[in-house]
Amino acid sequence: MHSARRATLRRSSRRGPGPYIDRAVTEILFYHMQRQPLEKVLPTLVERSLDRGWQAAIQVATEERLQALDDHLWTYSDDSFLPHGTDREPDAGSQPVVLTLRDINPNTASIRFLVEGADLPPDAEAYERICILFDGTDQDALLRAREQWKQAKEAGHAVAYWQQDDSGRWNKKA
Repeated sequence: MHSARRATLRRSSRRGPGPYIDRAVTEILFYHMQRQPLEKVLPTLVERSLDRGWQAAIQVATEERLQALDDHLWTYSDDSFLPHGTDREPDAGSQPVVLTLRDINPNTASIRFLVEGADLPPDAEAYERICILFDGTDQDALLRAREQWKQAKEAGHAVAYWQQDDSGRWNKKA
């Protein structure tokens, strides 16, 4: 766990009067994409994470998406790129951003991005933040995000729901 940078959110492991056993709570943010595709939204969020000094992991569900994002993160902007690698590379641990199909954390990322309905990792509490990005025009993706919301709430994580407005800005809805 990244204790030096760890969020101050805490929760008790039981209800009622003490004694309490505190554990860190991960912020889990749900991004309901409606106006922009993943290829536009993800690089911006990853850039902001790197600006905070965080390492990032991006988990996808298919080999095709992994390859597409691997290519896209090098070329998404004319004047910028995101340095990254995949978890298959021998230097994955030294990469600021790692793409993966698995629920591993080879670069000790502080933030994890889940796309294509990738599962919450079993060690979710080890992250500062987890971002779940889902396509608001895909009914299956909406249902999966609702399941993940319920799972995150039941695990005691701090959850928030963000939705794009007509101009593409993100507004916190819950």
